[in-house]
Amino acid sequence: MTASNPEQDSREPRSALRMAPDEMLALARETAELLVKRITSLPSERAWEGEFKQGLDQLMVEPPEHGLPGQEVLERAACEILPLALRLDHPRCFGFIPSSPTWPGVLADFLVSGYSANACTWLVASGPSQVELVVLEWIRNWLGYPESAGGVLTSGGSAAALNGLVAARDAAGHPERATVYMSDQSHSAQTRAARIVGVRPECIRKLPSDERLRLDVDALAQAVAADRAAGFNPVAVCANAGTGSTGAIDPLEAMADYCEAEGIWLHVDASYGGFAIVTGRGEKLLRGIERADSIVLDAHKWFFQPYEAGCLMVKDTTKLENAFAVPHDMLQDTIWGSDHPNLSDRGLQLSRSVRALKIWVSVQTFGMAAFRRAVSLGMQLADQAEEYIGASPVLEMLSPASLGIVCFRVNPRHAGLNEQALDEINRTVLARVFWEDRAFMSSTLLAGRFALRMCILNHTTTWNDVRETLRAVERFGTEALEERIASGSNADPE
Repeated sequence: MTASNPEQDSREPRSALRMAPDEMLALARETAELLVKRITSLPSERAWEGEFKQGLDQLMVEPPEHGLPGQEVLERAACEILPLALRLDHPRCFGFIPSSPTWPGVLADFLVSGYSANACTWLVASGPSQVELVVLEWIRNWLGYPESAGGVLTSGGSAAALNGLVAARDAAGHPERATVYMSDQSHSAQTRAARIVGVRPECIRKLPSDERLRLDVDALAQAVAADRAAGFNPVAVCANAGTGSTGAIDPLEAMADYCEAEGIWLHVDASYGGFAIVTGRGEKLLRGIERADSIVLDAHKWFFQPYEAGCLMVKDTTKLENAFAVPHDMLQDTIWGSDHPNLSDRGLQLSRSVRALKIWVSVQTFGMAAFRRAVSLGMQLADQAEEYIGASPVLEMLSPASLGIVCFRVNPRHAGLNEQALDEINRTVLARVFWEDRAFMSSTLLAGRFALRMCILNHTTTWNDVRETLRAVERFGTEALEERIASGSNADPE
């Protein structure tokens, strides 16, 4: 075998996709400066900026044959592409479920990308796998789960729900006419997951919620009894630990009693609300969640991490591994024994990003006391918003504040407006907030009524952010009512 020639090696062509160290550092500094500038300027900007598709057609061009300066490309991305979106980390972003990632979490994702890590198996990524096990152990303890419990980090709640229902179906023995039950307030992710695992549309039961928008356990029992009598096979009940619309929490303890007695898998969707468990108040609100067979949480929501940081926890890890572990000849080298788990055996992904590091780095940097204060802040501000709305002559609460969510509407006292008129006014108010105010809100329907919805989860949000937004809603609502009266279109009293 001929030894290599150093002179010949030095003449080997350099990779066309590599950069010199000084170029790499310059681009990294540029990127960090762009991000810090964006984050610090957020409060003075609007929570939403968007563009119609025709305004973005300029991006629909062929890729360049020869590259452009990296700094120019990054600046274009930071100025022309990324700002045109809902700024979910804006302190006045109250729409949908906002996200406000910590800076250490952002940097952890940068590190993960730079290390080109794949958290698929222990052999490929022992350090990242161990950190994921550490984070899962933290979550297990926060939930009050037994030592038999474990889980896997996922892209988000949708993937976690899918993994959970796969485990539920497998634990039930893959029966024919498998049936899944959920509230009429459940997130579409639960329906989608049930369909994907093979539950037929006619076997997905949407059960009525009670006056507090919680699943009705009596209705559940009646539906299960009727289905079993008709030859259907219940495999899972999906509970809500924080509905997307109102933050309502289903009666978890009563549902756990029922599911245990009937031998049905209890799956809890705590995608956004689950991390309230780290606070004393949240622990009381979510009592009974520790009895569920599976639980979904999203750390990129109320645990302040960058996307993607979903999580599925199951009470018995072996049931998850029984459902997903599949031998493969090409991967035979990854079998190191029971003390070295391959996390790809717990879900649908083999190639997996290292999602745990951002959680680990954030907690190590700030400590759990800071996280508890940050989670508690959302509930405190929602309580203050509820108090403000209750005292307002213009606004009306439509559901109690729960897990940081407040649902209300413009309904001036003594105005005598019917439901159609109220819907029209509130739709007008929402549009004006959308186009004219710095804040962003979303809406929902509660018992057929159009509701304005504020989800207050951002750890940088202040009471002034909430109060000024509510004042804008009052102002827009008053003006909308005055316009109706002036035009003679005010509805007659009901």
